[in-house]
Amino acid sequence: MSETTVKTGHPKGLWVLFGTEMWERFNFYGMRAILTLFMVNALMLGESNASIIYGGFLALCYLTPLLGGFISDKYLGNRSCIMLGGILMAIGQFSLFYSATIYDSNLGLSKGVFWLGLFVIIFGNGFFKPNISSMVGSLYPPQEKTKLDSAFTIFYMGINIGALLSQYFVPLFADVKINGVQDPTVFKWGYLMACIAMVLGTLVFFFLKDKYVVSPDGTPIGAKPNKDSSKGEVEEQAKFTSKSIGIATVLFFVLFFAFRYLLVSEIGFSNFEIGTLVKGIIYPIIYGAGISLAFLIMSSAESKIERERISVIYIVSFFIIFFWAAFEQAGSSLTFIASNQTDRTFIFGWDMPASMVQIFNGLFVVFLAVPFSIMWDRLRAKQKEPISPMKQALGLALIALSYFIIAHNVKDLGNSGLLAIKWLVLLYFIQTMGELCLSPIGLSLVGKLAPKRFASLLYGVFFISNAAGYALAGSLGAIIPATGDKFLKAETLGVNLQDVLDKKVTLSAEQVAMFKKEQLPTEYTSFGGFEIHNLYEFFMVFVVLCGIAAIILAVLTPRLKKMMHGVR
Repeated sequence: MSETTVKTGHPKGLWVLFGTEMWERFNFYGMRAILTLFMVNALMLGESNASIIYGGFLALCYLTPLLGGFISDKYLGNRSCIMLGGILMAIGQFSLFYSATIYDSNLGLSKGVFWLGLFVIIFGNGFFKPNISSMVGSLYPPQEKTKLDSAFTIFYMGINIGALLSQYFVPLFADVKINGVQDPTVFKWGYLMACIAMVLGTLVFFFLKDKYVVSPDGTPIGAKPNKDSSKGEVEEQAKFTSKSIGIATVLFFVLFFAFRYLLVSEIGFSNFEIGTLVKGIIYPIIYGAGISLAFLIMSSAESKIERERISVIYIVSFFIIFFWAAFEQAGSSLTFIASNQTDRTFIFGWDMPASMVQIFNGLFVVFLAVPFSIMWDRLRAKQKEPISPMKQALGLALIALSYFIIAHNVKDLGNSGLLAIKWLVLLYFIQTMGELCLSPIGLSLVGKLAPKRFASLLYGVFFISNAAGYALAGSLGAIIPATGDKFLKAETLGVNLQDVLDKKVTLSAEQVAMFKKEQLPTEYTSFGGFEIHNLYEFFMVFVVLCGIAAIILAVLTPRLKKMMHGVR
């Protein structure tokens, strides 16, 4: 690859990684699209259990990159871990395909194969995800690290193209209703499509990596640490003392039980209800691992500059938690609102399904990713490009703005009015701009600031902030107040739900039982000691949280700029 090509465009290796990640995301999002439906309609696990299992699965998928990053930095290298992760995920998807093939003849075996498939996918994702992101940053020489923001924006578009394709084709063949009843016999085709996509992605990487996924001087990147490749590459190796590892291990266990007590009010294990197990095991692992890993990495920093640059990664990761907590309402509270209190009449009078409304996010990412990449390039050429933390503060401000607009449009709906779908489309448009300011820029920031010897491990740290954000998203989504459908349902029972919530009437024992059966609330939800009376107040929670986070991060940016020591 010539020096001129490197200077005027992006290396071809970026497009190899783009294609690999696109097919991997098709595999992952395709499986996610039908996962809960399969658990409810084929495995007969029930909606509540399916939702809890789904949440725990997603959180673990963002935790295992820590392990995958550590193994890559310490032992195997990026290339081997990407291949291993791709193979494991393909095996996991085939396990789900087999589970969906035998569920009606051997439900017990089908469930066992299903758990095995999820377990394999979780670890495959952990090996794959942090290492492919790390390799994007390694394609560019030090003098061209400023191109990383636009490079990761292009890479991020590949993620969303894969997600969009899967969100269309997988449901088309694997989410079928006959006379209004779900057909569970077709779920297997969705898992088979996901398996084939992962095989394709792995093959793309395997056949093209040696030719194109190389450094500017032509040597392959991502080899085993401290091992000479066939072309003489030498990778630095992360070094952690036994004392540091020991302290980090003790710290993790202390934090695990501390967070366990905070979340489920017990240190031991006496409550084995599945929801309590997820909240009391998976969430404490996520929080404890993030903090203890911060200590471990800091203990290995070799200079003040390294420590301060790593600190910037952790500070930014903390603020990202609030972004994802608000952004990930798309799959929960925003979908409920789309279903229960939105006029979804779209073009030519078509009534769009509620679960499809969130597809606008992926569409907007595909349309806006390249313009955003060009915008950063042009601002950089004029020396007006904001540094990464300021871009992320802008992302938080945009998501706060999106909820501010939607809050004021639901303010006067009352208990029976319907929100126009155009406001949800506008919300996703603004949130997508915020996402493009924050998510790919965050990946780029890690690539710029992380010491090479544990770059993949720090990508794992970055992804754990996503997991923490999903956990917070679940907690915040749970405070959604009663929507219009709940008031109508209570009315059919001869009860005014508003009077019940306002404590103007007292329900009889029989009415309480009916409310429980129909899943109707008997009191307002609350957050931070404040009652949430309506959708306006619910959305304003996100305005306040993300707005404050944006202001604090913007104020901190000059200090963070100094701590980055010349990196933008």
